[in-house]
Amino acid sequence: MDSPDIRYKFNILGQKITLFLLVLLLPGLNAFAQSSADEVFNPRYDERKIVTYGFSIGLHTTAYRLKYSAYFTSPDMDSVHSILPKKRPGFKLGFIINFRLAQYLDVRLTPTVAFAEYVLEYNYVGGDTFEELVESTGVEFPVLFKYKSQRRNNIRMYLVGGITPIIEAAGRSNLEEDLNRLQLQRFNANLELGFGFDLYYPLFKFSPEVRFAYGLVDILSPVVNEKSIGLSDLRTKSLSFYFHFQ
Repeated sequence: MDSPDIRYKFNILGQKITLFLLVLLLPGLNAFAQSSADEVFNPRYDERKIVTYGFSIGLHTTAYRLKYSAYFTSPDMDSVHSILPKKRPGFKLGFIINFRLAQYLDVRLTPTVAFAEYVLEYNYVGGDTFEELVESTGVEFPVLFKYKSQRRNNIRMYLVGGITPIIEAAGRSNLEEDLNRLQLQRFNANLELGFGFDLYYPLFKFSPEVRFAYGLVDILSPVVNEKSIGLSDLRTKSLSFYFHFQ
């Protein structure tokens, strides 16, 4: 697949989603600014049910975190002076299952499909560069704890954190040209930390959220080739902006 075309599609989709959310959010923010203390939307939204449902849209940037292997400093790799990770955009779609554990504590399950690109740039001594592109379609199963502040009229702040197991859903090929590319494990897991705001509307709750994710698993495959021989450890990291609707 042509990588510039994929990035172009991500950018166009991100612009459309951002525009849609701005159109949706701005009238609500204006309503918050004009509302008085006694105009409270959904006054018992977080107390009347133990389990609530919703959906989530996310935009993210992803990159690798890497460590060089001992082989990288050997004379056999003297033509490569650096391997650098590059950030790339992507998006996520998910479903929310929220369990209320206590007045200010929830546990949230959000099975999600994440579309991402990861790039490693190989820089050679002569000035040439080569980019290794890995396209990822991951099925994520976040288990997150949500600690909420006291609600003030139609808004409250919260902190969120937990663990996200990830299974790579993209198919693999035994073609020779694919075996010469960077080989990765199919399983990953992230530590996730973030914060957000619950904004209460008359008919639903909207929650913008920022979340950081750090890979806990070395996803480098035991299969060694020219793309991976200079690496000893490869993990993921991401910065995500979520828009939750419940």
